[in-house]
Amino acid sequence: MIIESYKHKMAAHCETGALTGLLNHAGLEITEPMAFGIGRGIFFGYFKSSRFTFPVIVTRTKPGQIRNKIANLPDMEFYSAKYRNPLKAEEELDLLIEKKIPVAVQVDFFYMDYASYEGVHNNTHFITIIGKNGSKYIVSDSYYTKIQEIERESLRKARFAKGLMAPKGFMYYVKSVPDKIDYEKYIIKGIKKACFNMLKIPIPFIGVKGIHKFADKIVLWPKHTRDIEHLSHEIMKIHIFLEDQGTGGAGFRFLYATFLRQASEILNDQKLLTFSERIMKIGDNWRNISLFTTRIGKKRELGEEKIQELSNMIRERAYEEKEFFSDLYKYIKSNNK
Repeated sequence: MIIESYKHKMAAHCETGALTGLLNHAGLEITEPMAFGIGRGIFFGYFKSSRFTFPVIVTRTKPGQIRNKIANLPDMEFYSAKYRNPLKAEEELDLLIEKKIPVAVQVDFFYMDYASYEGVHNNTHFITIIGKNGSKYIVSDSYYTKIQEIERESLRKARFAKGLMAPKGFMYYVKSVPDKIDYEKYIIKGIKKACFNMLKIPIPFIGVKGIHKFADKIVLWPKHTRDIEHLSHEIMKIHIFLEDQGTGGAGFRFLYATFLRQASEILNDQKLLTFSERIMKIGDNWRNISLFTTRIGKKRELGEEKIQELSNMIRERAYEEKEFFSDLYKYIKSNNK
């Protein structure tokens, strides 16, 4: 059985792809960039913790926060649940599928039968279950052009994987959506909050301050790695954080540029189109960092001079983003009091 009315689409990011797919199916026409923007998804953080084997960078808000912001819109209602018992989680999922209700589930994509993620674990991947055929579930995964299938046992393992951000069987579906959204109100609110997060949170590793922290600390990475192979691995992971983990490219900066372009059309505000073009250029510069880290990592060109060059490139992004978000914050506040 498959929910024929569900329209599978590719997306820039798995969480917003699953979210907008469910919302569209429920009758609300909202784009992925718009959900990302009003959900305040743009972000930056540089984190070092005992929970991590090495410092990590994040370029979006915590998984689930975009969905939670959208769920708080008037007349929007989601159902969500976590489970201790895998069999109970599976039973409830099956009942919903029988009722032809598509369900988003959080998984470790290591266990996706159809994917080439061998050896890579990530507990914050989202897929949408849209049917079942014998022992296989039918999957809408926004990173793939076509609908996929996954074995029952694989899905169970994926939903109850251990480790950081363990899914714990998490699933959700849309119960109701509003007839329309007051886009003007929530676009403005989303932009203000995103700017606040990037500029004004008083924590030294968040937002623009986090980009500066990244630039400061990366020159010390050689001292914290075992050997040149370890350093090469960590440097090339920067490309993964910026490009390969469903960011839509350049650490979500391109996705945010699309949001601002769509916002300019909805609000009939040409100035927001100018801001869209600015963040797109900033995204190009983040992509240059991705390419640079890939090149020096593969060639093992990881001497002090190259690492300092990388640090300088990152610091330039901090200056660019401080100017961009400061200008955007000032504009949106002065024109929408």
